[in-house]
Amino acid sequence: MQTSTLAALDRSHLIHPVASFREHEELGPIILKSGRGAYLTDHHDKELLDAFSGLWCVNTGYGQESVVRAATEQMQRLPYATGYFHFASEPAILLAKKLVDISPASLQHVYFTLGGSDAVDAAIRYITHYHNSIGKPAKKHFISLQRGYHGSSSVGAGLTALPNFHFNFDLPLPTQHYIPSPYPYRSELPDDAAIIAASVHALRNKVAELGSDQVAAFFCEPVQGSGGVIVPPRGWLKAMQQACNELDVLFVVDEVITGFGRTGPMFACLDEDVQPDLMTMAKGLTAGYAPMGAVMMSDRVYRGIADGAPLATVVGHGQTYSAHPVSAAVALEVLRLYEEGGLLENGRAMEPHFAAGLRALLSHPLVGDARSRGLLGALELVADKGSKARFAPELKLHDRIFQAAYKHGLVFRAFGDNILGFAPALCFTQADFELMFARLKALLDEVLEQPEVRQALR
Repeated sequence: MQTSTLAALDRSHLIHPVASFREHEELGPIILKSGRGAYLTDHHDKELLDAFSGLWCVNTGYGQESVVRAATEQMQRLPYATGYFHFASEPAILLAKKLVDISPASLQHVYFTLGGSDAVDAAIRYITHYHNSIGKPAKKHFISLQRGYHGSSSVGAGLTALPNFHFNFDLPLPTQHYIPSPYPYRSELPDDAAIIAASVHALRNKVAELGSDQVAAFFCEPVQGSGGVIVPPRGWLKAMQQACNELDVLFVVDEVITGFGRTGPMFACLDEDVQPDLMTMAKGLTAGYAPMGAVMMSDRVYRGIADGAPLATVVGHGQTYSAHPVSAAVALEVLRLYEEGGLLENGRAMEPHFAAGLRALLSHPLVGDARSRGLLGALELVADKGSKARFAPELKLHDRIFQAAYKHGLVFRAFGDNILGFAPALCFTQADFELMFARLKALLDEVLEQPEVRQALR
């Protein structure tokens, strides 16, 4: 079908996520046609280097034939198996065991979802059930971080601390609260130890304010993704876990973005021997080849729920496509590629090239900060490097950046507050990084020469 016809149909009928409906009707879609490795091709046959892995998810790169074969073989053998009525399928059982093997030792049980948002939603439901089951029904309050992102379900979007996810959705709920983000670039504290101590202090204060008998859980990302790729100091995650343990607050780590090699190890938790009570995951679990997420649960939480009611009382949470056999088969092959296929090893080997390329752009007039962990990173653009003043929203710098990026054949995330997010696939080569940073510098130079942008620099 012709591109113009598809674009017209899209404008008329397809609702896009996290978009202005009317603005999308004006702009229309960029229709993607194919992908191979780290590259995409659109309907105009323009090649794009994808430095964002789709939406932080295609960690393997596109066109992995063994993943396609795994999905095809499973669809031919058993395309669907319900998890209701005590049914199961072999891929789902093996995947649950594999995730327990590669995750923090505290996590022994797995519930499969369709993605990250409903993994967070499932975690909230199980946490509520758990506290009711163990005789602590007052524990109904949840704490997360400013700039945090925990999906867009009806309740989880309240833990997300980004205004667009609250506007006209009647969020956050009265039981949802935030503490400051551990944001080194914007912090006035003298060093990493002070930033960590401030976060622990803020958590303790918030729990004391609400009452420790009222607080159910603390949710956090090891690196804040959609909030601007905020990289906390090393040791921060472990300190927050220890504080939660002391406060009798469940510690929930959201590894939807950071999991599966994105920050170096299989999970960011493993870097600091962090032992969560629950952990959510998605994205890299199937590398975007099929929808799937999961919430992992400690034995303590599992036993609390299991023993909290008579034997025949069901735990009333479930989804038709939970533990879908095709998605599970895809995930097993993706995990094999991470480990036996060398993708984790390649990601770790390429990290220095990625970090160095970001740091090199600190000399650019638009760039105030460069930060990364593993193959997850960002540039923060500022109007004044000395004061770290942001550009005025009216300039719409992020839109200018996005348009220039497409022109130069590069895909990444241009956030509204002029933070540029990057999440290159674990298959990136040194040549891919050289091309990425050459295109990135060229587009930044081009945007810098726009008179309105020049005038906005202080």
